[in-house]
Amino acid sequence: MQLRKMAWLVSTLVWWTPAAAQDLDRAAPESVGMSSTGLQAATAALQEHIDAGDVAGVVAAVARHGKLVYFEALGRRDLQVGDPMPEDAIFRLYSMTRSITSTAVMLLWEEGTFQLDDPISDYLPQFAEQRVFLDASSPNLEQIRPRQSDITVRHLLTHTSGIGSRSSPIYRAHDVRLRSIDLEAMVNNVAAMPLFEDPGTRFRYGVSTTILGRLVEVWSGQPFDEFLQQRIFEPLGMTDTVFWADGERANRLAAVYRPDRETGELRPYAIEQVPFTERPSLIEGGVGLLSSVTDYLRFSQMFLNHGSLAGTRLLSENTVALMLENHVPARAMPIGGGYMAGSGWGLGFNVILEAGAYSWPVGAGEYWWDGSSGTRFSIDPEHGIVTVIMAAVSPSRGGGFREEWKTLVYGAIEAK
Repeated sequence: MQLRKMAWLVSTLVWWTPAAAQDLDRAAPESVGMSSTGLQAATAALQEHIDAGDVAGVVAAVARHGKLVYFEALGRRDLQVGDPMPEDAIFRLYSMTRSITSTAVMLLWEEGTFQLDDPISDYLPQFAEQRVFLDASSPNLEQIRPRQSDITVRHLLTHTSGIGSRSSPIYRAHDVRLRSIDLEAMVNNVAAMPLFEDPGTRFRYGVSTTILGRLVEVWSGQPFDEFLQQRIFEPLGMTDTVFWADGERANRLAAVYRPDRETGELRPYAIEQVPFTERPSLIEGGVGLLSSVTDYLRFSQMFLNHGSLAGTRLLSENTVALMLENHVPARAMPIGGGYMAGSGWGLGFNVILEAGAYSWPVGAGEYWWDGSSGTRFSIDPEHGIVTVIMAAVSPSRGGGFREEWKTLVYGAIEAK
């Protein structure tokens, strides 16, 4: 018992450091209706996944009612180097980039720069004559037809544009998306390819959000990365959210691992040809950002606070409410199987419509998303909770470490 108590005290000292919160108030779990013992169980489960070789290391945080009540960094940043996972480790966000890009879009929408149902060809004329594959399941450039409707900004935000994913075989065959080409070139490549279906008829998760990044440039007159820095990262104090890690940040970038097919042992894995320690030509709003748990916690808390953080208002309450509605048309629902059958899509987030479709606990009105190398965030207005967890593993499942951790975190809730 004494050893467990000492371990809890050491753990508490770790997450109680100033670097852990960056101005988020810190509090004991019991002060916001959570159990320290229950949260210790969540930490123990993460350590078990590390010991089992599911992930090399992980950083995770929980805030409730605006108070940071849990912050843990476990395992190794780089197994070959052998250094411990730092609290301020930087991870590849992949699809968690999309919520940030969508926020940039909605900042400009608030200013009247465009309307959600504007055709994107008004701003990117290369999309005006785009055609549609006759058979989306077997796309052939020789078998195409006229498009029946225009792609709108809302279609891009909700992945109902008909544009494919970066892993689409035909996109790969034609080098549509490469980190070695610039954003304008990639957008031109996408526009030159037919759509997989008419806009508004199906949810197809893809590179739509990267097209939004280019629209931000057109609307604002700024490079996309500069817009994000000035309008989102600086106001929110997100000091480690970047498109590449150089200098001392490179020493905090978590190495990505993939289990060996035969032994299951974690091996270093390069997801991209252009590494994230170099400035890429492609500044990509769909999957391009790096960030830390602390930075993304601040971004998420801003949304839970209906658009403001620490006295800084980024979005109006009405805009946040609009972003969290399901905007996928009925004809395109459901958007997938499994838990996706219980989900809709807002303007930048997966929004939960049916909690019972999930195999892990979620709150009423919760919205969330994750990334393909082991990251995940969730924002739960019912319980006043933000959770952020990041590892670096591909495929991202990692033995279910994210689901088990969230289940145990919610098991630590004792009162509203």
